Amino acid sequence: MLLEIAIGDAYGAGFEFADREKITRVNNLTAYHEHGLGIAPGHYTDDTQMSLALAELIIDGESWNKQAITRRFVDCFKRDQRLGYSKGFYAFLDSISSADEFLTKIKPNSITNGAAMRSVPIGLFSTVQEVLQKAQTQASITHNTPIGINSSQAVALASHYFYYNLGPKSQLGKFVQSHTSINWNTQWQGEVACCGLETVNALLTVLQSEDSYSELLTQSVAFGGDVDTIAACALGIASLSDEYSNDLPLFLYDDLENNKYGKDYLVKLDEKLFSAVPKLK
Repeated sequence: MLLEIAIGDAYGAGFEFADREKITRVNNLTAYHEHGLGIAPGHYTDDTQMSLALAELIIDGESWNKQAITRRFVDCFKRDQRLGYSKGFYAFLDSISSADEFLTKIKPNSITNGAAMRSVPIGLFSTVQEVLQKAQTQASITHNTPIGINSSQAVALASHYFYYNLGPKSQLGKFVQSHTSINWNTQWQGEVACCGLETVNALLTVLQSEDSYSELLTQSVAFGGDVDTIAACALGIASLSDEYSNDLPLFLYDDLENNKYGKDYLVKLDEKLFSAVPKLK
């Protein structure tokens, strides 16, 4: 799951807010591409790093509260500072030194997709109620708004739906809708802003309409806009279901970054995460 999140993130990063000409010309799964801000090809961004932070919290079995979650966010950033965060949030993380300082200074009123992008691992918790509660807790740290909380819950619910085999992908949107208070559009068209609402709309659309990892990746990017988040969540969620065939080109695995917190680390973390899941039931 974390490996697939990173692949979707790294591939999508090459197209984040890119012009339509680039998307049309090279969104063909033949190479990773450099991000316009200088993120190297095959390198993941904040979407993966913050998902990784929550996964590590789950693995260690620590209490799920704002203090513990925030400490993970801060520690992951400090040990491996990387591009991909918004300029403002990057500067904020760079300026603070502890979870206490983070919680004291943060203004948690955002409606962007930051809370949603890191929520795929939350779906592994064993009940819908626990998924909703944990998604709300982590979202409220930075995105304590109806859109921020509901978008986080929607992503976690999609992950939960497939991991626990609750139904076919054609009914995913109805399941998510039944447990959240925002009306989602599962036939989204057009570019996707850095907004929790539009991100979930696009994510549910591709998850219901596509049948393979390759289709999920290319169609996530084809929307245009903040596409790395859609691609990361879509691949991470799809990896939990047998309804999507894994037909990804091998280069997406081979060329993914493999530094200290790269591919090998993510594979090992995935193993630990799924081993920890029975403890949550």
